[in-house]
Amino acid sequence: MRKTVGWHVNPETGKSVQEQITIGYAATRAEGLQMLAEYNNNPFDIKASKATFQEVYERWSKEKFPTISKSNVKGYEASYRVCGTLYNKVFRDIRLMDLQFVVDTCEKNYPTLKKLKGLFNQLYAYAMKNDICNKDYSEFVDLSRYKDKNPNKRDRNKFTKEQIARLWELAEDPYYQIVLMLIYNGCRISEFLDLKKENVHLEEQYFDVIASKTENGLRKVPIADKVLPFYKAWYEGSQCEYLLHTPDQKHFDYRNYYDSYFTPLMEQLGYDQTPHCTRHTCISMLTEAHVDQTMIKKIVGHSGAMTLTERVYTHLDIETLVEAINKI
Repeated sequence: MRKTVGWHVNPETGKSVQEQITIGYAATRAEGLQMLAEYNNNPFDIKASKATFQEVYERWSKEKFPTISKSNVKGYEASYRVCGTLYNKVFRDIRLMDLQFVVDTCEKNYPTLKKLKGLFNQLYAYAMKNDICNKDYSEFVDLSRYKDKNPNKRDRNKFTKEQIARLWELAEDPYYQIVLMLIYNGCRISEFLDLKKENVHLEEQYFDVIASKTENGLRKVPIADKVLPFYKAWYEGSQCEYLLHTPDQKHFDYRNYYDSYFTPLMEQLGYDQTPHCTRHTCISMLTEAHVDQTMIKKIVGHSGAMTLTERVYTHLDIETLVEAINKI
């Protein structure tokens, strides 16, 4: 959608020429007119409005950090590190569901979530002051469901051998298959839901995580022999670009998967685990199978916990990783 902001005379033709700016892109004429109306009502800086979440954070932190204590700086930096899914998004295009997704999937306790929301509040205040956006979605971020809970404590409730055996008994159900796939790959739930088929390599038995909460999470994840048929079934069973999908072949968002699929499955079995428990279970099983700790970190994306030597010099081929995951 474009807006005329002035006119000038072309010196060669002598004709008046419109000077236009692009204020955004819309799928329909109606959406475009709504966008134009919102801009006319509250004009914003077009150049500034293209700033990403990361760029806004960097500009804000340059102003903010010199005025606060080192402990507060560390708190904001810790909150920023869990916002990986937002880094490259245009700040003005971020919506409440994007902010809520970070809260719902970061696996932090209530005090930490309050600090995260505080960071959102600060960034939106800065963005509105500098005409980067004209609506503060951070005020609507909901923490209420976490007030009396400690997700870290519950998320460490790993699946027992008996529980895993029961899941295998139900493995004809494709949604129980997802739980087993998670147990045997150690992925963060957000990484697995965002996995596209183009990044799944069935013949070589691995997939690439290219969307992670952290840069260290970008990696190749081996596919265990015992769950390979599940990957093939999901891969070949639809035209959806994502490996996992809803019954109508749409991308799973976290809340939909957690509320409508994972939680009902756990309640049906009388289990109290969360999706993150699958990750903890995988790590525990690999440890019990005496898999080398460096290899475990490579598989599950715990590079931040590696020594410098492990991060820089350890290059494990996919066959070695598949061999390791097959031990559990």
